[in-house]
Amino acid sequence: MYVCGPTVYDHPHIGNARSVVVYDILYRTLSKIFGKNHVKYVRNITDIDDKIINRAKELKITISDLTVKITEEFHYNMQYLGCQAPNIEPKATMHLDDMVMIIQKLLDLNHAYIADNHVYFDISTAPDYTKLSNRNLEELLEGVRIENNPSKKQPHDFVLWKPANKDEEILANFDSPWGRGRPGWHIECSAMSYKYLGENFDIHGGGADLIFPHHTNEIAQSTCAFPNSHFAKYWVHNGFLTCNGEKMSKSLNNFITVKDLIDKKIPGDVVRLLLMSSHYRKPLDYNDKALEDVKKTMNYWYRAIENLDINKLDGQNISEEFLSSLFDDLNTPLAIKIINDYAKLVFASTKEEDKYKYASYLLSCSNFIGLMTKPANVWFRCTINDQQNDQLILQLIAKRQQAKLQKNWLLADQIRQDLLKDGIILEDKPDGSTNWRKG
Repeated sequence: MYVCGPTVYDHPHIGNARSVVVYDILYRTLSKIFGKNHVKYVRNITDIDDKIINRAKELKITISDLTVKITEEFHYNMQYLGCQAPNIEPKATMHLDDMVMIIQKLLDLNHAYIADNHVYFDISTAPDYTKLSNRNLEELLEGVRIENNPSKKQPHDFVLWKPANKDEEILANFDSPWGRGRPGWHIECSAMSYKYLGENFDIHGGGADLIFPHHTNEIAQSTCAFPNSHFAKYWVHNGFLTCNGEKMSKSLNNFITVKDLIDKKIPGDVVRLLLMSSHYRKPLDYNDKALEDVKKTMNYWYRAIENLDINKLDGQNISEEFLSSLFDDLNTPLAIKIINDYAKLVFASTKEEDKYKYASYLLSCSNFIGLMTKPANVWFRCTINDQQNDQLILQLIAKRQQAKLQKNWLLADQIRQDLLKDGIILEDKPDGSTNWRKG
């Protein structure tokens, strides 16, 4: 499986995160079917691109400093969301030789040409160029920015290699048979997928916005460079993500990065559950209510197991019903419903053995999709992990205990209410001590 990874020029946003979560679940599901050793998951890092060059110039730092920093942040963000690392994570800058080799093959086979120091792919030589999108070229070109160079044979031919600009730093460009410059974006993924998966492989994934031109051009150049290639057998595209019903945009002030969520101390499990709450092919809207709803769902699941002996729960008890939902085109909304039904059965069960049976299903199925990986007592504190905040809460609890001893019920109640406003729920125990949790 090859999945288009990030272009590392800025903080990953929640739209990027949805794509990574979708393919993480697909990877987990394929590993369950075929065995983890029989699934090779490749996700690239695009670390050379015009956006990267412009961003580094804007920040007045080197391209290398920028790409290293953003790649590290991307990895941290995906760990926060509970995503497993791919088997292989190639960087574009480490695969220039593979790109040059494919470009030369395309030139030799008359699928590409040199004009104005650029190497272009001639799309008229690619059979079934629009097959992936199932639309005609005129429709595809609507709203898509095409580089209009008069030296091209036709406007929609795309660049395979472009020459260096005079004012660019040395790290922005590389030597090639066609002069110093850099590759086009599309050839990067063709080269890296070929390097690690060969001329033909099983699954190619990415966002729906990549169908044209990126994935369309990948197919064209790869199948033309390797005449016996069909490239990817199956294509998987995840749907768009909106924010409060609108497309994310910095001008609308609704552009949300994963870093924003971390800074707000929103648990990664909550965000992960939200990102899988809609079927991967359908649009998903990110909004405060949706976030609050999935947080309540996570609390409900943890509440179902918090008083059970965790050592008595079978963490490998994944039900066939649950697996069937994922085997059916990754039906995560149904998988979530099934997990929620197990939580309901835990609460409804009167026999201890039934409680543990359904709790085992609840925990095992949740773990399978990367959720409920913390103990319940840790979960209910996880949004307040700052030591200072913990100390402040404990000080207020001690103050309330003192107020109760002095029968100052008004003050004791006021402290409880103040903490409740901050989402902290106090639970008085029969022995007089008090536990607290995040509500």
